[in-house]
Amino acid sequence: LVRENDVEFIRMQFTDIFGQLKNVAITASQVEKAVNNEIMIDGSSIEGFTRIHESDQYLYPDLDTFVVLPWRPQTGRVARFYCSITDSAGRPFAQDSRLLLRNAAERAAQKGFTFRFGAKCEFYLFRLDENGDPTTVPHDEAGYFDLGPVDHGEFVRRDICLTLEEMGIRPVSSHHEMGPGQNEIAIEAYDPLTAADHCVTFRNLVGTIAARNGLSAHMGPKPLPSWDGSGFHISLSASRDGRSLFLPDENGVLPTEGQSFLAGVLHHIPAMTLLLNSSAASYERLGNHDVPKDVGWSSIGRGQLVRLPMPRGNSARMELRSPDNLCNPYLAYALVMAAGLDGIEKGMALCAPDRPTGISLPDTLQQAAVLASESPFLKTVLPEGTLRAYLAMGLR
Repeated sequence: LVRENDVEFIRMQFTDIFGQLKNVAITASQVEKAVNNEIMIDGSSIEGFTRIHESDQYLYPDLDTFVVLPWRPQTGRVARFYCSITDSAGRPFAQDSRLLLRNAAERAAQKGFTFRFGAKCEFYLFRLDENGDPTTVPHDEAGYFDLGPVDHGEFVRRDICLTLEEMGIRPVSSHHEMGPGQNEIAIEAYDPLTAADHCVTFRNLVGTIAARNGLSAHMGPKPLPSWDGSGFHISLSASRDGRSLFLPDENGVLPTEGQSFLAGVLHHIPAMTLLLNSSAASYERLGNHDVPKDVGWSSIGRGQLVRLPMPRGNSARMELRSPDNLCNPYLAYALVMAAGLDGIEKGMALCAPDRPTGISLPDTLQQAAVLASESPFLKTVLPEGTLRAYLAMGLR
């Protein structure tokens, strides 16, 4: 593939435990070393990875993730692999969040469960100043579902969607959001690992396409205090032995396992919030401009934290509306699956829809860290080093 596509550089990509994309670039001549697990990194220089005396780590490429980057030159092309992380003996790195998600999906499959994740990603487009630096001046003054000429972002969204398709990622829809310069693109559902890879690719691609159009993309949760924040709405379909957990019967009643899955997510969401909303700005978004903060669910409107959209044929899904784009999608997907499966294993009862439960998400990053520190569930799902790094960030 490297030879056939005239690839000269290869980006060996991975994320840190906070979901930030990292990369080591190699020339095409080094590809055999890459597939033989011989590309080394200094893990001690990456927050939350290793200590200085055990710093040598290696990148092992997932060959299924090879793709030529469409925005790079057509001659001397650049391609990328997503990589797993190992130690010098080839042993998997426990805090590799991509590995954590892979293992979580495999354990679920052994129990007969199949999951597919989609996402709705919101972001702002801002103008640059005379020095080419980002501002907080919106690219346009359009509103929800507006068209051109007031919607100046339609051409950028089109470029993003077409580039996604070139990379084998299927966008479902795109439109202008509520805030000035705010946009949303929805990505089709895939298996958990592929879906998380696609989210990381999407975030990188949005910034690249915006810069190519002379703009700055802001994917943070609350860039403009008086306007809507930007979310990362997780869409999840789940089935066991081919039967959907979220497809109601003729009387509108969810399967028992589907009810317990939702109950597990609602039960654990306050403690999970530290990882789903991992910045102080995240808590300026929650509870404002129709972003749900109270823990509850609905099969009707969008006013609840979890909603079940109208099924389409035999296809049904749930949507979690609190996360934002600063979260690590590998950890987010693993946590949502684990929370729901914990609800099934413990036979948790689902609260009534559209009713207050008296439980809310934390008000601040510090409160979120306290809840996470007190959660036995998180200690069973996350590696000790990963949880410790998030707690240290939240309790600073």
